[in-house]
Amino acid sequence: MSKPFDMELFMAGVLTGSYATRQRHLRQAKVIQAAIAKRWKRDIPWAWQRKHLAWFLAYHLNQRSESTRYRYFLTVKLLTTKLERTWVFERVPPMPKLTLSPPKR
Repeated sequence: MSKPFDMELFMAGVLTGSYATRQRHLRQAKVIQAAIAKRWKRDIPWAWQRKHLAWFLAYHLNQRSESTRYRYFLTVKLLTTKLERTWVFERVPPMPKLTLSPPKR
């Protein structure tokens, strides 16, 4: 049986910044990996295509706050750098704010 993919070793070359930032990127990369593995059965980043990461940004994070989506966007940029791809992703537009109108009398 093969060993599980080591995301920490994979991301080691592109992680910079403070310890907390590096740990956040690692944690988010593992979440991205788990979501893509569950949806498409692609366990290792080398098997990913652009559509997998685009799906994650657009649909998997659609109920998250704008700041959370931005941080995952930064992690996706690091993943594409490590994969040596020229994929460009647009930032996911902010969710429309729901406004409740006052009850009619």
